[in-house]
Amino acid sequence: MTGEGVRGGERPAYSIPSHDGNGRILLAVGLAAGPLVALGLARFAYALLLPPMSADLGWSYSAAGALNTTNAAGYLVGAVGTTPLARAWGTRRAFVAGTVITTLAIALTALTSQYAVLLTIRFVAGLSGALAFILGAALVAEASHRGTPGRAALLLGVYFGGAGAGIVAAGLLVPWVLDLTAGAGWRQGWLALAAVGVVASVAAVLAARRVADPAPPEEHASRWDRRRIGWAVLAYTCFGLGYIAYLTFISQYLTDQGMSGPLIASFWAVVGVAAAVSGLAWGPVLGRLGGARGMAVVMTALAVGTVLPVLLGGPVAAYLSGAVVGGSFLAVVTAVSIAVRESLPQPHWTAGIAFATIAFGLGQTVGPTLTGWVSDVTADLGTGLLLSGAVLVVGAATALLQRRPD
Repeated sequence: MTGEGVRGGERPAYSIPSHDGNGRILLAVGLAAGPLVALGLARFAYALLLPPMSADLGWSYSAAGALNTTNAAGYLVGAVGTTPLARAWGTRRAFVAGTVITTLAIALTALTSQYAVLLTIRFVAGLSGALAFILGAALVAEASHRGTPGRAALLLGVYFGGAGAGIVAAGLLVPWVLDLTAGAGWRQGWLALAAVGVVASVAAVLAARRVADPAPPEEHASRWDRRRIGWAVLAYTCFGLGYIAYLTFISQYLTDQGMSGPLIASFWAVVGVAAAVSGLAWGPVLGRLGGARGMAVVMTALAVGTVLPVLLGGPVAAYLSGAVVGGSFLAVVTAVSIAVRESLPQPHWTAGIAFATIAFGLGQTVGPTLTGWVSDVTADLGTGLLLSGAVLVVGAATALLQRRPD
């Protein structure tokens, strides 16, 4: 891979022809290694490993939440630096670097019990994960920008579904590793996830070779009007604040409610499978509704799924909740990407996605610690989940204020 951007309209010899729809879907599958590593393994699998880590290291809810807050803070810093790094290194090179560094951080998590060191590693994983996630989406948008809105929604849905594939892999692998190991088995769990990340990183390299870098932004690109996506971005901030509590603490909540390890492992398999196929389910809907209205619909479903375990209780409600949340949260990411694509000219798509991700990062940076603090004060994780559901409803209402361009 050369990592060089496209200059003067030149396309690499290995770019996919515009008529090759199947090739573009396979490209999106390969690039989905980015969200698989950045989200499915580095962030969401933390919920599976949180109970044994917390028990072994003696953490409070606030301390456990702070680790994911630090990861989100790193993600926020990475989102801020995405556009200049893509301009300096090339989008493809920065995407691959982000995927590889995140995999390395996952492996390093297994090597220490020092809280300050773990915070640093989680920060790095968030920073590099932002590069992998945002720039992979930019590469998919580049591959789809001459297609129809429905085709773009499908490709983005396939791409973001990589996070669901990561959740499935973690949900099947981590409980099995924990059953095989004694004592601090969470260390072996992180190493197993790193092994998956190595395979995904190879797929990322191969896929990145098959698409051109997006055209580099012109010098005036930094002066684009952010108000054009303002309401959608504000709604995305609410999404970041609301969704992260569920995916950070749901395993701990179900453990506190008496669910066994195998039942929780099956729950995560449900979440992951639903997330992996959510793009196929929501893609046509979002293609018709558009980004902002699609965000409102999906965030409403996500809010319902978030509060179900608290309001109803029991394994059936938990599995239904997992299916709804797993099948909804990545569709919000797809929807905001569509909103950016609808509202901004193509040279500003990477900057627009990065701007939305910064706002999202602010929300998800606050979310875990806020939920942990509320749960510590009330001695009930369920209260934090109810708060998250309320924030998601506010976000859905906010998304409806975004005007869909003609």
